[in-house]
Amino acid sequence: MKTKIANPAPLGLMGFAMTTILLNIHNIGFFPLSSVILAMGICYGGLAQIVAGIMSFKKGNTFAATAFTSYGFFWLSLVAVWMLPATGIEAAAKTPPAFLAWYLALWGIFTGFMWVGTWGNSKVQQFVFLSLTILFFMLAAALWAESAMLHHFAGVVGVICGSSAFYLAMAEILEEVKGKRVLPY
Repeated sequence: MKTKIANPAPLGLMGFAMTTILLNIHNIGFFPLSSVILAMGICYGGLAQIVAGIMSFKKGNTFAATAFTSYGFFWLSLVAVWMLPATGIEAAAKTPPAFLAWYLALWGIFTGFMWVGTWGNSKVQQFVFLSLTILFFMLAAALWAESAMLHHFAGVVGVICGSSAFYLAMAEILEEVKGKRVLPY
């Protein structure tokens, strides 16, 4: 008897989407960084995406496995960057903004290459990766320039990026549940 493995992409996309939207509502300036973002970063943005990545490895999808696992660990590492200074360990001191900008720029470079990997796939998937690439570079530039305005606009891009991933996840779920494409993607 052959066991069918579910499509892990909607789980990974939702972990990414909801965590990205919440963080970027903060980046826009509506709310301070708080435990709601940290908890989502650990549990849904982090762990759920890692689970989706591992499931993608099992399905033989190297792109999805790399994307979901990498971005899951991105969220865990970002939360660690924010929380480690509270430990009092000297080596875990608060990261200078310019160095955090390099961290985000490296993620932007990685995401840019992943965006190239989406060419020929769905337009929404291409948009998710392109907007995420832009988001990482905008956040890095905002830190390098110490620009609150650029940080605010990066937040707007982030909400749009997260919302597009949310849409893609729902489109894939509805297609599987209904047995036909319900939402274009």
